[in-house]
Amino acid sequence: MKIGIIGAGNIGGTLTRRLTALGHEVSVANSRGPETLAALAAETGASAVPAPDAPRGAELVVVTIPQKNIPGLPVDLFGDAAEGAVVIDTGNYYPQQRDGRIAAIEDGTPESRWVEQQLGHPVVKAFNNIYAEHLLERGRAAD
Repeated sequence: MKIGIIGAGNIGGTLTRRLTALGHEVSVANSRGPETLAALAAETGASAVPAPDAPRGAELVVVTIPQKNIPGLPVDLFGDAAEGAVVIDTGNYYPQQRDGRIAAIEDGTPESRWVEQQLGHPVVKAFNNIYAEHLLERGRAAD
């Protein structure tokens, strides 16, 4: 499966490692540019790309960046994704520690709904309640 990952922090880097190990074709991006992902790309075989290129042709796109940065993603981010692409949102809203106050969420809009509105695409909330190390070390298929 072709997978795009936007964000290469704890969860994004871990998913890059796990998904490439399972044989998926992964494109990974971060806010600092593909050159800063050279070590991760070399380790995993993933393609380091600019953020707007991560969804290109992807059947699955994982958005794993701070909530405050979601509005800064390109408006047409999923224009070149595969038809019917699934988008996963891994984010959690941290108004005091990182994201600042987001009025719509404070007023009752669920985080995932807010992300959908910003991205213009439905999202599935996942991986936001697991430690990255558990995802890397403990995620195993049932025998």
